[in-house]
Amino acid sequence: MNLFPFFAAGTVPAYLTDAVALLVAGAIIAYISFRLRLVPIVGFLLAGVLIGPHALGLVKNRELVDNAAEIGVILLLFTIGIEFSLEKLASIKRLIFVGGGLQVVLASLATMGLLAVFGVNWRAGLFTGFLVALSSTAIVLKVLGDRGETSSEQGQAGLGLLIFQDLAIIVMVLLVPILSGAGGSALGIVWALCKALAIIFLVLFVARRLMPKVLEKVAETCSPELFLLTVIAICFGTAYLTSLAGVSLSLGAFLAGLLVSESRFSHHALGEIMPLQILFSAIFFVSVGILLDLRFLLTHLPLALAVIGVTLLVKVVTTGLSVRVLGYKLPVTAASALMLAQIGEFSFVLERAGREVGLSPAGMAESGSQAFIAGTVMLMVLTPFLMQIGSRLAGKIERKTTVRAVAGMEGTPAPESVHQLSDHVIVAGYGQAARRLVHVLSGSGIPYLITTLSPGGANEAEAQGLTVLRGDYSKRNILEHAGIERARMMVIADDDPAMTHRVVAVAKSLNPAMRIVARTRYISDAHPLFEVGVDSAIAEEMESITRLFTEVMEHYEIPVEQIEANEKAIRSGGYAALLHQPKAGEPPPVTCQLKADGLMQCQTTQHQDAPQVRVASNASEIDTEQTVLFTPTATESACSHLGEIHAVVPSARGCEECLATGDTWVHLRLCLTCGHVGCCDSSPNRHASAHHHQMSHPLIKSLTPGEEWGWCYEDEAYL
Repeated sequence: MNLFPFFAAGTVPAYLTDAVALLVAGAIIAYISFRLRLVPIVGFLLAGVLIGPHALGLVKNRELVDNAAEIGVILLLFTIGIEFSLEKLASIKRLIFVGGGLQVVLASLATMGLLAVFGVNWRAGLFTGFLVALSSTAIVLKVLGDRGETSSEQGQAGLGLLIFQDLAIIVMVLLVPILSGAGGSALGIVWALCKALAIIFLVLFVARRLMPKVLEKVAETCSPELFLLTVIAICFGTAYLTSLAGVSLSLGAFLAGLLVSESRFSHHALGEIMPLQILFSAIFFVSVGILLDLRFLLTHLPLALAVIGVTLLVKVVTTGLSVRVLGYKLPVTAASALMLAQIGEFSFVLERAGREVGLSPAGMAESGSQAFIAGTVMLMVLTPFLMQIGSRLAGKIERKTTVRAVAGMEGTPAPESVHQLSDHVIVAGYGQAARRLVHVLSGSGIPYLITTLSPGGANEAEAQGLTVLRGDYSKRNILEHAGIERARMMVIADDDPAMTHRVVAVAKSLNPAMRIVARTRYISDAHPLFEVGVDSAIAEEMESITRLFTEVMEHYEIPVEQIEANEKAIRSGGYAALLHQPKAGEPPPVTCQLKADGLMQCQTTQHQDAPQVRVASNASEIDTEQTVLFTPTATESACSHLGEIHAVVPSARGCEECLATGDTWVHLRLCLTCGHVGCCDSSPNRHASAHHHQMSHPLIKSLTPGEEWGWCYEDEAYL
């Protein structure tokens, strides 16, 4: 008997063809998106468009795709719930019910009003308003999670509104038959809401009382298979039970995640289920792309663009108003409004329910449905870009607000206590790292001064009796007020490398002998900082590795003095021991041996060829026959001297003055007015700055290979 007849017949099951097309196309296009630096979600959506029935037609079994996509939504919301907690949920209850309720009502009524202007009856208008009011929980929370912004202010605002939208679906689905005149009653709506609230409270009770004990017992078996099955059972079981009460599957899955989040095994559960979540979430986004009919989009492009434009207008305005009413500042309002500017995946469910009783978007029957699908998919594709625009807009608004808040302060005299400081430390920035540093400095007797652009940080420091100078510490006059010519050291606690570059460029010109220490997150950011003149860059990435290795040595009971010696050796030379890659036959950075008494003895190897980050050189690599034309990226608002950029030929193969005296330099700078080549401010002689002061030529360009930036001495701005 042949157990595998499809092999004998030379056939392939239909479902396998669709599954392979889904996975292969998703993987290939996601990779292409990664290479193009697009978020994976966009790649998955485009993959769906490509393999769908309206393009290549590789996927024909829509029911299979829809079912897999529904699993993806359940798993995605489940993992988000695990990463949340009941305490966090309680902290945003006002956001959920006040902000979310206001947003749904405003968006629904605004859409109905706009359509009424074009003669659409109120029933179809309100139904369309329901479709527009909902946003994509899956996409927004996925992008927020990938960016690590779920706990940010805009992330919390968005989550609160999304949770209410998922609750509102219950009412909307029940209202659809009433709007169509097909039946339904107010009493039925009230009863459905009571059932939904009852099951939500039941879930929350189980989360607190029973679930931690259940997971504890399962974990005690030490069986990964049993633990995974239990977690999946909780996820789908809770989603199923909540759906029986009329609650959306997404909200049920989110509540299931909250169940698990209350257990101390929540991180274990998240790690077990994450691979499944990634797989099925990808299928969900592909399934959304499959819905798009490219032929309809091309033949009805004005209609699709109108849907996109109206939706953006309604969602941005109503979401912005709702968040603003709750007291959030303008930057958070702007970011939240653009974050929720799309139409949600559950609008498809609502649209299908309306179609069954004769309702359609804008009352346009099939054309309305297709225009709605086209606009929704396009907005979903645009969501990551809209969120990026929102973040940038929020940053610009915040910077302008802060600058206005400190306007006029930069020219005011520094506090009297500043003039009495000498050999002090200038702490630039007042974030969490700076706060901890200042706490230590306060008890050490070392004189210091805080300078910050943040009004909130300055107020906090002043309330503690600390010496604070308000203003932008990348500006010359602020640093002069801070007594930089008398300072012994500057600590730049800001973890923005671009800001650190600006500060160092100005600080080194005012006090070349002062030591500058900068904080950065990654070692890849540290090397450029050394090149512009930072004396020491503390990379959190390397410190964490050093601390991890120290923990290992402590566990092996290595003597404290030896551990300290190894830590010092690892940190020396810019973490050279960690960065050095041993060649064949060469000893590793750290070697340990087990002694007879069972204890370990470790030794750190110092390699002579470990990477160096600052080099003084007389290298003559500049082509003195090649014309250089620099194209700035800055605008006239940032630099008022852009008209003085000329096509120039470098005057020498190295620093003119250093070549004449036989001296050395670190980096070379090209004057964009006359072509003079001088050494940078990290070099001993700083001939590029001297040329500017002598000739009043304001603009230079870096001649370091791979660097394309310019600098304006007058406006103190990068070009």
